[in-house]
Amino acid sequence: MISAGEFRNGVTMELDGDPYVVLEFQHVKPGKGAAFVRTKVKNLKTGAVLEKTFRPTEKMPRAHIDRQDMQYLYNDGDLFHFMNSETFDQIAVNATDVGDSLKFVKENDVVKILSYDGQVFGIEPPLFVELVITETEPGFAGNTAQGATKPAIVETGAQIQVPLFINQGEVIKIDTRTGEYLGRANG
Repeated sequence: MISAGEFRNGVTMELDGDPYVVLEFQHVKPGKGAAFVRTKVKNLKTGAVLEKTFRPTEKMPRAHIDRQDMQYLYNDGDLFHFMNSETFDQIAVNATDVGDSLKFVKENDVVKILSYDGQVFGIEPPLFVELVITETEPGFAGNTAQGATKPAIVETGAQIQVPLFINQGEVIKIDTRTGEYLGRANG
């Protein structure tokens, strides 16, 4: 059990049978009346963000989130298939649970499968990936004084913005949280 007075960013708890994570919290002690904790929490199953207030002594169960490394194998329409690299067990996850979390992930890459009470609700891709540019306009060297960008499509099919000097066939590094170009890959 965790009390609202112990809330910190990233703490997981159970509310109404669903797992939630604390995104923001603020301990408020008004001049008159009892203190309370104002929070912004995210439902880990649906992604909905709620603003909720709690009494500091209010207790709720901690939500234990399992994070398991699994290899992304392939997708066949509505199902994405993953394999545990140690036990070789395979699971299939619905496209709705995957969302767009795999837009920068290639087949055979390792991701973290997030589950709660044995039910998969999300996927964490690696923080940074290196992908090949498959489509973009020809590059222009020297025309980057203003940090101008152009659209490019990477090998997974996702579209990102890259500097003008990047050419088709180059390997670039991408931040999967923001979809931001980080630079050319070393190699």
